[in-house]
Amino acid sequence: MDKVQELVDLLKENKREERPNVFVWALGIVIAICAIAAVAYAVYRYFTPDYLKDFDDEDFEDDFDAYFEDDDVRIAPTKEVKEKLEEVKKDIAEKAEEVVEKAGEVKDVVSEKAAEIKEEVTEKAEEIKEEVTEKVEEIKEEITGE
Repeated sequence: MDKVQELVDLLKENKREERPNVFVWALGIVIAICAIAAVAYAVYRYFTPDYLKDFDDEDFEDDFDAYFEDDDVRIAPTKEVKEKLEEVKKDIAEKAEEVVEKAGEVKDVVSEKAAEIKEEVTEKAEEIKEEVTEKVEEIKEEITGE
């Protein structure tokens, strides 16, 4: 019976070993299919014509540039334009000086008015202070009875 038991044990071990072999075989088949697909795709890409090479974009660029060539030309200013530009610059400088002068005059006028208003306010404050002082004295005299 020992021999029969040993045979049964060997068969069980054999079945256990077969399962990993099935898994390894299945994994190997999947990898082989992926490799064949990659090779087939590479061959397809190699033999497929590149249609972009047939497109000649240089001709298009030449036409495009020729159409807008006039816009790229820079026109040099003429003597008249330069003279007019200088006149405008001088006029602007003169106007700026006038504005600075007017601003100085306005500043002086505002300073004078501010000084006048300050004097008036000071005088009014002194008058009010005197009136308040007089009223306080009157009230004080009424309270003390003197």
